Amino acid sequence: MMRFGYTMMTEQAGPRELVGHVVEAERVGFDFSVISDHSFPWLASQGHAPYAWSVLGAAAQATTRIPLMTFVTCPTFRYHPAVIAQKAATLQLLSEGRFRLGLGSGENLNEHVVGRGWPSARVRLGMLDEAAEIIHALFTGEYVTRHGRHFQVDDAKLWDVPDTPPPVGIAVSGPRSCALAGRHGDLVIATEPSRELLDAFDAQGGAGKPRIGQLPVCFDTDRDAAVARAHEQFRWSVGGWRLNAELPLPAGFEQATEYVRPEDVAKSVPCGDDVGAVVDAVRPFAEAGFTDLALVQVGGAHQTPFLRWAETTLLPALRDL
Repeated sequence: MMRFGYTMMTEQAGPRELVGHVVEAERVGFDFSVISDHSFPWLASQGHAPYAWSVLGAAAQATTRIPLMTFVTCPTFRYHPAVIAQKAATLQLLSEGRFRLGLGSGENLNEHVVGRGWPSARVRLGMLDEAAEIIHALFTGEYVTRHGRHFQVDDAKLWDVPDTPPPVGIAVSGPRSCALAGRHGDLVIATEPSRELLDAFDAQGGAGKPRIGQLPVCFDTDRDAAVARAHEQFRWSVGGWRLNAELPLPAGFEQATEYVRPEDVAKSVPCGDDVGAVVDAVRPFAEAGFTDLALVQVGGAHQTPFLRWAETTLLPALRDL
């Protein structure tokens, strides 16, 4: 049976609100949770970008059951992989084994802040490959020294290491990233219901491992209001990841989506309170073979009514699927 998760979207809510939301998501019965890791929102209308790892530490203490996961963190620009390994090991201890580390090659929107430039996708994947090797090595608790093409590690060691290291997920969008995920991933992450991506992951060593997707929804009893909010805050999503990885500032996404209409966004984001529309949007992920699907409710101020609806209506309907 597919498991359904709740997304703490740091681009649309502050840190205290995010922790409150995941506490309520645990109460209403979501199977897991994920959190985005941004230094900027996609659009200024979203209005937030707190530090995800502080939120995760608070969430680990405020919850007791719900698993936590980065979806995803980039271990190559803002963060050195040795720092990521330490943070992930600490989260696994704080959460008593409920943490999964989701990794990806990043977006210029978030990584440009450290002033290291933004190389080609091929180079970024090479950096992710090297970073994943370092993280796995440090999870052993042994001293690690690496002099690689992209990263230097000198006598690094984790002194607080969980008995079971956090599983590592790799975000994929094409053959190269699927091969990388097959080598390093305990699970795979994708944002589109693509059977081809999962087959490529399986062919590179991923067979039988979890595969996690994500779907935005915009619940509101007023569908017109939901469509308007989805357009205001989520129209960046229609650009696709090839574009979304490259633009450096929210102003670029404003310009790139200038001619995106509300009805264009509503084609990919189920809007309103029609549970059947959400079920229909989930079905392609189930048919493609995803084991887990994280839902994103659009609008930081609209999480509470969504969570109530999820408890009484949405989650029971999805579990029937």
